[in-house]
Amino acid sequence: MILVKLPSDHYYPVLFFMSALVFHGGRKDIPFLKKVFEKSWRAVVVLESALIYTVLLMGNIHYKLEEAGLALYILIVGFAFFFPKTNINPALKWNFVSNQLFEWKSFLRNNSWLAMAGYGIVLASSYHPGSLIVAGVFLMDYVSDIYEPYENKEMFEMYFKKFSLKEKIRKNSLFFNVLLLPVYVFFLIINPQDSLYLLYYFAFMNLYFLLIISRKYRLYHYKEKRGYYNISVYIEYIFCSLTVIPALLVLKNDIKKAEQNIRTYVGD
Repeated sequence: MILVKLPSDHYYPVLFFMSALVFHGGRKDIPFLKKVFEKSWRAVVVLESALIYTVLLMGNIHYKLEEAGLALYILIVGFAFFFPKTNINPALKWNFVSNQLFEWKSFLRNNSWLAMAGYGIVLASSYHPGSLIVAGVFLMDYVSDIYEPYENKEMFEMYFKKFSLKEKIRKNSLFFNVLLLPVYVFFLIINPQDSLYLLYYFAFMNLYFLLIISRKYRLYHYKEKRGYYNISVYIEYIFCSLTVIPALLVLKNDIKKAEQNIRTYVGD
């Protein structure tokens, strides 16, 4: 985002403001700030978001300071008085998402505002090959969090008595690519000469996605609540997915071990 050159300086402030907005939408430390900074907590909220926005904006080597960039600081001040709720609308229950996609359904219900803002950034990233890859790399960190919580033993057994791991992977991969379909289409329309980037993007995103799902069930244990996803796992899987061949080798091994692990709970 800092290195990408866009055709107009007016695009940078909007892109970086949306990034600050996603950060603000995902924060859950407001009660803590109210206790620690009793009278100045609103200033801390504004300062943090403004700092992120400034670093991105002024760090871009192609951007030149202009009115739009300065004007958006006024909106950042509003962050001190606006805090996202768990759901944007009480009626927004995401019921159209199948129960088989329970990880996605739970995430969307608990992070509706953040999910929609982040999706807007992912769509906007289709403008340029550089932004497409960079946004994709950061997106996978959020997708990893979706599959980190473990379902309880009863739910686990009930699910895999009806569906196989391959069916689980197929349905989740299909949903994931349906979400990315507008990004694929917009990129082809805007950058038809760079279609090879899209092919690489598709391979990278899907390989990482498959690694995360197979890892979850390879490590699943009914006594644990989460899969201990961390930055080292993220870096390892990013590297494997970018180089493709290592990802295929790891994926083959993880799926085999995941199926063995599932059999210990469900049987053959």
